[in-house]
Amino acid sequence: MKLDFGPRYANPKKGLRTTMPFLNHMLEHVIGRGEFNLEVSVELKDFYLSHVICEDIGITMGKAVKEYVELRLEEGLAGYGFALAAIDEALAQAVISFENRAFLDFSHRGIIIPAQTENTNSEDLKTFFEGFVQGACCTLHLDVLKGENGHHIWEAVFRSFGETLFRALALREWRKGITSGVAGPIQVNNFSKK
Repeated sequence: MKLDFGPRYANPKKGLRTTMPFLNHMLEHVIGRGEFNLEVSVELKDFYLSHVICEDIGITMGKAVKEYVELRLEEGLAGYGFALAAIDEALAQAVISFENRAFLDFSHRGIIIPAQTENTNSEDLKTFFEGFVQGACCTLHLDVLKGENGHHIWEAVFRSFGETLFRALALREWRKGITSGVAGPIQVNNFSKK
């Protein structure tokens, strides 16, 4: 896996090779709304377990984002963000905070999410976010607010996640040397709290 915050790749889809077409499509939404490049490649030799693929991709992406957060903290990385995203009838909200606290809350308050969309289990897509939270050590709240079509619901969720990452990973002059929580200033040399 590779994260790149440079200029947009000419063909950003080309680097998304997870063996799961619908997950590739969801990651397109993340990088499109997050405004970064992502390359991911999965090679399977003996077995195909979509649950493990989603979890491992989530963990690996989370670790890559955590590394970026730690490297950019002294430069004023925001470390938190929230967003709403929609497609047609579907609406989702995401809130994220990088405070070394791994927690995921995924809620759909009565909205029925099909068990499978485009030959992908919905529980496996949720597992991607569980993995991301573990790898990134972040707090992530995802809420499906509206939706009827499973494809649209997942697009709205992944779009809101991407937009939230865009805000959380932005550099802000005012935030130099400040953690994303209320813990106060940090020591730039080793990122430990005072």
